[in-house]
This record gives sequence, structure tokens and C-alpha cells, in this order.
Amino acid sequence: MTFADLGLSDALLKAIAERGYDTPSPIQRGAIPDILAGHDLMAAAQTGTGKTAAFTLPLLQRLAEGPRAPARQVRALVVTPTRELAAQVHDSAVHYGAHLPLRAEVVFGGVKINPQIARLKRGCDILVATPGRLLDLHQQGAVAFDALEVLVLDEADRMLDMGFIHDVRRIVALLPTKRQTLMFSATFSADIRRLAQGYLHQPREVEVAPANSTADTVEQWIYPVDKGRKPDLLSHLIRERNWHQVLVFSRTKHGANRLAKRLERDGIVAEPIHGNKSQNARTRALEGFKNGRVQALVATDIAARGLDISGLPQVVNFDLPNVSEDYVHRIGRTGRAGATGISISFASEDDAFLLPDLEALLGEPLSCTHPPQELLA
Repeated sequence: MTFADLGLSDALLKAIAERGYDTPSPIQRGAIPDILAGHDLMAAAQTGTGKTAAFTLPLLQRLAEGPRAPARQVRALVVTPTRELAAQVHDSAVHYGAHLPLRAEVVFGGVKINPQIARLKRGCDILVATPGRLLDLHQQGAVAFDALEVLVLDEADRMLDMGFIHDVRRIVALLPTKRQTLMFSATFSADIRRLAQGYLHQPREVEVAPANSTADTVEQWIYPVDKGRKPDLLSHLIRERNWHQVLVFSRTKHGANRLAKRLERDGIVAEPIHGNKSQNARTRALEGFKNGRVQALVATDIAARGLDISGLPQVVNFDLPNVSEDYVHRIGRTGRAGATGISISFASEDDAFLLPDLEALLGEPLSCTHPPQELLA
């Protein structure tokens, strides 16, 4: 199947070709026809599956067929949990809409609001926003939703996890009831289904990448190690294997802070990234990691979701996740697009009870290797 088979316009096909894509991903094949047909949609897809284009492309096509947005009005609203994700979605709308007469804007907190107010005066066809800043702008009269046709809730499960549900409810209450609503989430959890019941009308459902799917290109290892020696082992691996870019998962925000400080003491440039960090701090940490200034990015599960990091060579689970499915999300950061990757998980006695469920989910035992003897003493 090609993008042309999905019924996309020549202008969109040209933009897709310019970005070097020729074959739609499973989530794109599943979602685009339903969105073009005007259906509400619940889509379960993880980061790296092409989900942003799965709603951006049909959204652009539908909007191109209608009148432009009046002053201060928005025709399509995309709500995202973080400004990093908002920027990614906005970039997607700009690139794919390059040959269409549509305007896309992005607004988020952590920066001055007045330039955003000025940009919204003209109105826009697509507005990508984080919840808090969007409500601030509406309260100041900078944006209105009378002309709204489509609402997209991107990474809805993450918005729930980050405590944005009340803001989301306030936003939805401002919108016309007659609209198309699209909800994208990593999984169809019970909480997500409850949320969907209130906002979506007879939605179509699309689900790709089953929860236990891990890339064949990822080499997975378990390292049994005492809890107190985990930092020593991590520093040893980073130095001995000359890792210049490693994503490390910590179960808690406090643990991420503590581990990053410990790595710094060992001469390894590290930054923590989690929900308690400001947007500016998260952006600086991510940019440092991408450009090679930061060797180790220590992240919680929620903070890592939505991070756009390509070609990541290795992932370390400093703590095993409490929820086995999160393991799949974590190691999905490496081994993408046919590249090889390494996933290493540290397992202390405190973590041992998590392994049976994890191996049951994966359908196979994980390979076990032992740390150097000096780290076991």
C-alpha cells in the first residue's frame, strides 16, 4: 500500500515524498482513512510508529477543503502534554502542509505569552498547544473556538499521568459539541476508555504494536547486582564501553536526580529529566543529550514518553519498571528502523519478583550476564 492508496491529495503526497517516505506505517494505514471519513477515533500507538503523521496528514487534507480560519479562531486543536511534543507536532504540520494554504501555530508555557497572543490574532487552521498555556490564552481573549472542527488529544494517557485531566476537561468544555475528536494513546487502559466515553462519539478503534512487541534488533541483557552497587556498575559500563549516549531509566524522580549527581561525581556528564523539571530544564537536557554534550540522560517513564531521539544505541533500566509493558516502551527507544541496539537491565533482589511477569509478556527468558567480580564485592 502507498500513501496515494489512502486517498491523500497531490499536495500532501508531494510533501511526503520530499521527506523521503514512500510506504505508510501500520498506524497510518489504520487511522488515515477513518479520519478522512470524519469518524471519531481512538488510536493506540507508541512513539516511533509514525502516529503524528497518522493524524497530521488527514487533518491537513480536511482543513484544506474548507474556508480559512477567521481572526483569533482555531479550526483544529491538538493538545499535547509537553512543549517538546507540541513542537514536534507543529513541525510535522508545517512540513506536511508546505504546499497547502494553511496556517499552523504552536503555544506552550515557559516562554513569553505576548508574542503568542500576537500570532493568534490572525487566526490559524491548526493550533498545537499544551493545556495550561492554552487556558491562559483563552482567558486573555487571545483565542476562541467557535470555528473549531477537530480536536486531537495526543498522548492522552501521559496527560492523565501528569495530572492534566482537569485542564483537559476545562478545554473540552469550551469547544463546540459538534466536532471530530481524535484520541491517541500508548495503550487503551481503563482510564483512557473512561475518558473517551465522555468525549468521543461512536469512535473507530485502531491499535498497532501489541504490548509485548520488541524489536528483533535489540540485544537484551539482565545484570544481577546488589542494589547498592548499581551506580558503580552503571559508571563502569559507561566508561569501559565508551558509551557517549545512553538513556537510563529510573523508577522515581528522586532516584533520577540522585543517580545523575552520582554519575557527575564519577566524571560522567549526566542530566535528569522528569515531570518536576521546568520545560526549559527539560529542553536543555534533551538538546545536550542530542548534541553529545550529555552522555547519560536519566529519565522517568512518563518524562521519556514523547522524546524524539533517533538512533539511540543503548538503554539501561537502572530500575526494572513496576508495569511490564513499560519495559517494552523503554527499550523501544533503541533498535529503531533496522538499527541495532542494546538494552541492559539491572536486577537486584528487590527487582527479582518483577522478572517472571516481564518474561511472560515477552514470551521468552531474558539473557543473563554477571558484572565484573570487583563490582560484586
